[in-house]
Amino acid sequence: MDWTKTFRILKTLNWTILLILSSVSYVFMGNTFTAGVILGGFLIIANFNILQHTITKAFGADGVFGANKGAVVGKYYLRLAALGLLIYLLIRQRWVNPVGLAVGLSVVVFSIVTLGVHMVFSKSSGEVA
Repeated sequence: MDWTKTFRILKTLNWTILLILSSVSYVFMGNTFTAGVILGGFLIIANFNILQHTITKAFGADGVFGANKGAVVGKYYLRLAALGLLIYLLIRQRWVNPVGLAVGLSVVVFSIVTLGVHMVFSKSSGEVA
């Protein structure tokens, strides 16, 4: 499986699912809920892209881990702490609904599950993804 192609598909799915969730939220829910969905989606998509960049840089073109393990782990915890701080501030300042934020933060999970289901069904039906 080609990671570059898969990552491009995941990025497209991320933005598509965020657009769908935020549109549905805008129609049926309040402003703070919709803001939570949108901001949560932005946060998790940025987080996912930064993680992908860190992992890609840690592994060379030949797939061998060539980075300092401490630096990779340090970046991971720094990114996690920054994400936690941003989520805390958004909820503490009451700018977003926590449930809407949780829905927005689930965008990448929805994308991965959607891609996985698509790959399973395309393999079983003989299609090439």
